Amino acid sequence: MYVVLVTYTAPVPALDYALPDHAEWLAKQYEQNHLVTSGRRDLRRGEVLVVRHMSRLKLDAMLASDPLALGHLASYEVIEFEASRTCHELYAVNELLAT
Repeated sequence: MYVVLVTYTAPVPALDYALPDHAEWLAKQYEQNHLVTSGRRDLRRGEVLVVRHMSRLKLDAMLASDPLALGHLASYEVIEFEASRTCHELYAVNELLAT
């Protein structure tokens, strides 16, 4: 799995213009079963994405297709980790990773 820290690098008006397209991009990633969860960071600093396991090349390509990346409006820090314990609600997700 990956935790992706998205940091906004553009002024708020530019972000406000791009966020509807970014929301559509997020919806597509959920439809393709790539994302586990996502949400905004405090103070409109950026976002956090929790991404299911995939190759790093695929993840990089996915992130590069984000309208925020295409518009040079955000930077991305990728943290790879292996979930060894989860809450009951995410147990099935963690078990799928083991296969």
